[in-house]
Amino acid sequence: MQQIQLFQVTPNELANLISESVKTQIQELVNATNKEQQKDENDLLSRKETAEFFKVSLVTVHSWVNSGLIRPLKMGNKTYFKKSELINIVESSNRF
Repeated sequence: MQQIQLFQVTPNELANLISESVKTQIQELVNATNKEQQKDENDLLSRKETAEFFKVSLVTVHSWVNSGLIRPLKMGNKTYFKKSELINIVESSNRF
């Protein structure tokens, strides 16, 4: 373990230096986490991934699409669902 010797630093100055360093590190961690969450929420899920996300069958996902509960995004013959919309549906269904 390395030893650090501080000269001409008051205890208050040392506390402020440590506090600012910790605040900076926490802010960087929060920013990185927010960026990762935004990236994750903008992901597109296939029908199979959507079924896994909700822990239901593909038949149930198909039924939800037909009833208008979830909105698919089509690209050619592929069907995708926006993860952020699926999360919003779950959150809004739990409101009283």
